[in-house]
Formats: sequence, structure tokens, C-alpha cells
Amino acid sequence: MNTLSSIVRDNRFRPEDVSKFESKLFFEGTRARPYLERFFTLLTLATIIATAGVLADSTATVIGAMIVAPLMIPIMATAAALIMGNIPRALNRLTLVAVGVAVVILLSWLFGVFYTGAIVFTENSQIVARTSPRLIDLVAALASGAAGAFCLSRDDIADSLPGVAISISLVPPLCVTGISLSAGEWNAAAESFLLFTTNFLAILLAGGSVLAILGLNSAAMNQVRGTGRRTAFTMIILAVVLVAIPLFLTGQRVSRETYTEVKTQQVASDWVAGTGYTVRQVRSVKNNVYVGIIGHGEPPVFDDLVAAIEASVGRPLTVQMEMIPSEVRTNALE
Repeated sequence: MNTLSSIVRDNRFRPEDVSKFESKLFFEGTRARPYLERFFTLLTLATIIATAGVLADSTATVIGAMIVAPLMIPIMATAAALIMGNIPRALNRLTLVAVGVAVVILLSWLFGVFYTGAIVFTENSQIVARTSPRLIDLVAALASGAAGAFCLSRDDIADSLPGVAISISLVPPLCVTGISLSAGEWNAAAESFLLFTTNFLAILLAGGSVLAILGLNSAAMNQVRGTGRRTAFTMIILAVVLVAIPLFLTGQRVSRETYTEVKTQQVASDWVAGTGYTVRQVRSVKNNVYVGIIGHGEPPVFDDLVAAIEASVGRPLTVQMEMIPSEVRTNALE
């Protein structure tokens, strides 16, 4: 506790620090137009990179988009403006975030509309990772938001900010939302947007809290206007609590489906043991289980598989079994 207190004390904002800190987040007057040009240029490029990475199922490409994406700065600026009590400034930055979000979703939607390849939503790891947000994602986002605020408050650790950008995903979930909308996958679109909303609120709450702990509000007391700050953060806290509810429910569902898939894989492997078949794929969605087997010959009794899966999982399930015939041919060397 003493160590934490000393860290806070040594890194607190002083009145003379406020102007320099503001210059990192707020681009007003003659600085506004060049900043907006850079912002939307980088946002467009990040969207193209992230969308291409998602469609190609490339983790490295998506990570590159996270580093390029400029969305974190206006979100953190919103949190800082709220801490300083400058509600008009906060609304200005929030508007920029909203426009940026709309641009990302629109561009990725267009990309998805004109994309000629096949998009398998259940097998693309970049899509799957962003359409099942869980409560643990909120925990990670809160820590990342706090880290981002701390990095921005100190020039000597500002180099760590790209790492924070990687840890908290903003543009990729929005790209998945746009791609999902283009394919008519409404549930995937809603869940990926929920992940973005989680990260957005986490930056506002955790980032704002860190800036408050470091004394930004007291250092900028001459800028505080009205009582909107407390109301704004109360609304943010309530929004985080509301977001945590579907995250918890999704986490429960994902855990249950993962457990079902593991048990089904074990049962199905035992079921085909000693036959000419092997288990090719197992997938669980809610109370539906898909089992794909590949091979040749007469398969075991299907009802035995259903009974064994339900006994292992411990609840009734709808089991779909797909049998894919295969034939192996080998040429003989003379």
C-alpha cells in the first residue's frame, strides 16, 4: 500500500503539467484540421488492414491494424475532459469517436459486400474471438484503459502506448461488425459491437479513474465547469455494469459449449474406435451438437452416440452427425 501511495504521489499532475498533457489529447484551433486529416487517414488505413486481416484470418495483420488505429486518443480525451469537468470538450471528442465508429463499420461493410471469397463465421479465428465477449474481456479492458491513461500521463513511458493499443481492441471488433452486417450475421454483428462497447467504456472508466487518482482534476481546477462530471461518470459506471451482464451470460455460454465439445470429442472418438472412421469435427452451439466423421464402412449405431453424449454432458441435446465417405488410393512403384 505504501508503494502504491508513493507511485501516485510521485506521478501526480501539477498545474504546469496540464497544458502539455492537453496538447497530447486535444487538437483545437489551427491544430484541428491537420489532426482530423491524420486521424481519418490512419483510421481508414487501419480499417482496411484490420478487415483484410479478419477475412484472411491473419492474427499478425490484425495486430498491425491495432497499432495504426487512432481511436484510443479521442476516447482517452473524452475521459480527460470529463475529469476536468469540461463537458462541451468531452462531447466534442465523443462526437469524433462516434463518427470514427461509423466510418469503420461502413468501410468494413463495403469490404464485405465486395469480397468474393467465402467467410466461414464458425471457423475464422479472428471472427470467433470477437463474437463471444466474456466478463474476462472487461477485466482486461479495464486494466488496459488504466495502463493507457498512465502512459499518456508520463512522457518517460509513452513508448508503452503501442502495447496498450494491442491489448485493447477497438477497430477489429468494429470491422467484424461491418463484415457480419454485410453477410446478414446479425448476432455476430451485435456481439462484436458489444466487445467494442466494452473496451470503449473500460477506457472511459479506468482511464478516467487513473487520471483522477493522479490529480488531473485538482491540477486543472480552473477549468472545471458545472457538476456534469459526477453525473457523467455515474452514467459510465452504470453502463459498465449493464455491459457486464451480457458479458457474464456469454461467458457462461462459451464455457458450457467448450465443455460440451470436449466431452463430445471424447465420446465420439470412443464411439468410432475400431471402425474405419475418425472424428473430423465437433461443434457445439447452445443445445445443438454437430459431429462430423470421415471414413468408410458401416458406422456404429447413431442412437448409442446420442445416449453417450447426453450421459457425458449431463443434459438433453440435439445431435447432428455428418458422415463423409472417403477412399484412399496409393500407386504402386514398379
